[in-house]
Amino acid sequence: MYNSRKKPMDEIPEEVTAVWSCTNEKCKGWMRDNFAFSTEPTCPQCQSVMEKGERKLAVLVNTSPLQTKS
Repeated sequence: MYNSRKKPMDEIPEEVTAVWSCTNEKCKGWMRDNFAFSTEPTCPQCQSVMEKGERKLAVLVNTSPLQTKS
């Protein structure tokens, strides 16, 4: 007989993460600070100014050799 129960998903670890958020009310763009290509990025979707903030997000590690921030 077929078992329709799904395996429970593991908890994804989260942490408070520095992000850049678009200041344009009509745009929902944001990016993680450690994935930004400049120290004060513009929104890649609408080219508006972005402001620094924090969000609780899943833990990710940026292994890009282009990463210049520590």
